[in-house]
Amino acid sequence: MSRVEGPDPKISFPRESLKAKQARASRILAVLETLYPQAATELAHTNPFELLVATVLSAQATDASVNKATPALFQRYPNAKALAQASPEEVEPYIKTIGLYRAKARNLVMLARQLVERYDGEVPVDKAKLRELPGVGWKTATVVLGAAFGVPGIAVDTHLTRLASRLGLSPHKNPEKIGADLERLFPKEKWVFTHHALILFGRYRCTARRPLCQGCPIYSDCISKGAW
Repeated sequence: MSRVEGPDPKISFPRESLKAKQARASRILAVLETLYPQAATELAHTNPFELLVATVLSAQATDASVNKATPALFQRYPNAKALAQASPEEVEPYIKTIGLYRAKARNLVMLARQLVERYDGEVPVDKAKLRELPGVGWKTATVVLGAAFGVPGIAVDTHLTRLASRLGLSPHKNPEKIGADLERLFPKEKWVFTHHALILFGRYRCTARRPLCQGCPIYSDCISKGAW
């Protein structure tokens, strides 16, 4: 079988039909459903506004670091209207332990003000409208729509980028292109689950530096097996 080089120099992609790749994806999905039947975001939140704020804060930061900061933040600013009345300097102390906290404080205040001005403080259930908000890109909008409202979509973070390459599901580096490839392979009704389950698999098993390949339940469908 001929192969082409993937985005990681350790990985070469087999030339396989869409049907064959979908069959592999189906087997991978079955394993993920067994491993993580209740897969969901690990960002602590109680409503769409809190999830939006937490997801903005999670850029280039760990979910754990965000979850440590947000209880006090949400107690002080429980909704968009409260946060809209703050200044970035007032928000900064609550998120100072998170990377890029000054820029994120500015974005959160501006985001809250736009939510109040445009949507009466509610989070819009519309990807284009979400992406117009400060600090909200394609990934954040996809995460919020899926986790808060059940809107189908596969958001791509560093874990999914790594797994899509290692598993031979997408040869791309661009997150939106990777997401489009994954959405062609997995059933639409499973997109939100697939996003969360792959994150968990990448975070706790197929890690960046020392993936736990021995005994991996997806090993037979992994094109990069033996490379680590």
